[in-house]
Amino acid sequence: MTSLAPLPAQRAARPAVGWKLTPRTGMSVLGAEIRKGLLSQLAHPVGHIIMLTISTVLYLGMQYVMGQGELRRDLIPETLVAISGYWFLHYGSLVMVADLVEEKRGGTYAQSHMSPAPPWVFMMGRLFTASLMGLMVAVVATLVPMLVTGVTIPLKLAALIPYALVVVNVLAFTFVLAAIAINSPMVGALHSLFTSLVILLNGSMMPLGLYPDWLAMVARFLPTTLGIEATTKVLFDGASLGDIWSDGTLPWLLAYTFALVLFGGWIFARNQRRAVRDGRLGQY
Repeated sequence: MTSLAPLPAQRAARPAVGWKLTPRTGMSVLGAEIRKGLLSQLAHPVGHIIMLTISTVLYLGMQYVMGQGELRRDLIPETLVAISGYWFLHYGSLVMVADLVEEKRGGTYAQSHMSPAPPWVFMMGRLFTASLMGLMVAVVATLVPMLVTGVTIPLKLAALIPYALVVVNVLAFTFVLAAIAINSPMVGALHSLFTSLVILLNGSMMPLGLYPDWLAMVARFLPTTLGIEATTKVLFDGASLGDIWSDGTLPWLLAYTFALVLFGGWIFARNQRRAVRDGRLGQY
């Protein structure tokens, strides 16, 4: 009598004898995953060029409409800070999610679990690749409108701290979407929904201070909004780090970012265990 067993690619691979996760072996696996991701993304540059063009034209067109037929140069610097965070979130998470869904359907995601390295190492490599692509779009989509409109964004070292937290909560949110993509192909719809809300409410269209109080409160629950608010206070309102700490902006930003990082780690571990248990690493 024969028994049916899960295919090797559908169950968690056992660590190879003598293999240990050390800084050296972890960096080797991470580097290989990053190289693979970059080669895959850069093999088709036309798509990225189109995205860069659309992103810059969309922002300028959006500001033209919001200015009722003219560019409001007094509002553009603040909205440029916000749009940089939005494009970093939108494009980085798009690359991450699309790559993961494609590999799930192609079976290569399941094959990666035959490695003795833990799954989160591969996910970190994917996240790094996605963040590089998102950073590329964010930088170009910010610099080009600056050159076209002739505005500048003042540089202050204190603003690096809240903006660094923007980057961290963007990466955490991207990881949340990737964790959802492990179990659900509908993650694309969720990605479109959340990123559309972000561009509408994080200050990319107009500064958060111009929103009604209730809408500004709702917007602060979305990724990037709190960080953009703290950053613009430092850059344009002359606030210090002590000021944004005492008014509650920085503490809430730290708490929000920490909670998002914890949630991303939890949902990834949960969905990964479920996919391994159900034998669905290579399918939905």
